[in-house]
Amino acid sequence: MEKQTLPNSTLILVFGILSIVGCCCYGLLGLIFAIVALVLAKKATALYTENPELYEGYNNVKTGKILAIIGLILSAIYLIFVIITFATVGMDGYQQMIEEMAREYQGGA
Repeated sequence: MEKQTLPNSTLILVFGILSIVGCCCYGLLGLIFAIVALVLAKKATALYTENPELYEGYNNVKTGKILAIIGLILSAIYLIFVIITFATVGMDGYQQMIEEMAREYQGGA
């Protein structure tokens, strides 16, 4: 019998990668992609453990799950950092910090 590819195995891998990239968007996109990838990975893992001889592509699922966990952690850390920054200095203070960093970057180049 011919092996079938696990459903969503490539999508899990792509969402795992996007969760790491998305952590730079205030952590929100990374969290969304990571959670979706982990839910899909759980379903694919359950399907694979029932009949491992019928499916291939489990390596994509495992890799995507690991990347999603890393993306989830990075996104959560960055989101906590943003919340703490806004809570302590506010939006005006945050904009001033960005402007100062931009001036230092332009002056140093």
